Amino acid sequence: MADLNIPAAPALPGATHLHSGKVRDLYRIDAGEHAGRLLMVASDRISAYDHVLSSTIPGKGEILTRMSLWWFDQLADLVPHHVVSTDVPTEVAGRAVVCESLDMYPVECVARGYLTGSGLADYRATGEVCGIALPGGLEDGSRLPEAIFTPATKAAVGDHDENVSYAAVEAAVGSERAAELRDLTLRIYARAEEVARAQGIILADTKLEFGARADGTTVLGDEVLTPDSSRFWPADSWRPGQTQPSYDKQIVRNWLTSPASGWDKSSDVPPPALPDEVVELTRAKYVEAYERLTGTRY
Repeated sequence: MADLNIPAAPALPGATHLHSGKVRDLYRIDAGEHAGRLLMVASDRISAYDHVLSSTIPGKGEILTRMSLWWFDQLADLVPHHVVSTDVPTEVAGRAVVCESLDMYPVECVARGYLTGSGLADYRATGEVCGIALPGGLEDGSRLPEAIFTPATKAAVGDHDENVSYAAVEAAVGSERAAELRDLTLRIYARAEEVARAQGIILADTKLEFGARADGTTVLGDEVLTPDSSRFWPADSWRPGQTQPSYDKQIVRNWLTSPASGWDKSSDVPPPALPDEVVELTRAKYVEAYERLTGTRY
């Protein structure tokens, strides 16, 4: 497990810090109208190769929060979501939401419409992704005949999520709940893919998280359909057989693995700080994705 060096979460009045991940800080609200609810704060932190970088991307937390809220609205007729309010402490205004406390399912719900990333690696090794056999001859960036549900384990912070079979999901949550999660994931992907395509963006894949209310209702939680949890590609430059240009932190990954960084990702040494131009290019990609998808200026 990598030493992530996550900065200490700031103290917030009327809230108790519970947990910090690579990007988000989670608090319990102790008093007031939303006492007992959770406060989820999106920071400007950015991670790559299982490290949280010392550099931040200015405005990233606000962009991710705005994008998630927009998508929750687009999907409201398909599945309830966990957001209760955007009335949050001044210190985190614009990048935090008040949300329900859910019993989260122990599975990352991934939908893939295109082959890349860990799915491509699995396909090249076995011809399958999560036990689903795919046609021969597919390349990096190939569109799949139909979107597929390719779940993964929820790894501890700093570890890799591992792709698993549908049977493993059934073993974890039961056959009825597994079928519900698969159906919801694929329906959400289909809706989002259609919305994004209308704006000239390909949604290659996305990762979703769900939880249960006390009455058993399944609810969409965490963030949704942001460049941190999804691969967005410009449709006009899509070319199977190559690495696709993308609206995400690929710029950061590319720089870290280039000779310019001087960093060996196989070492135990933390990555170096990002140059200003890499920070600004990354920020610009997040802003462009938000503005193209939503039609709203940031």
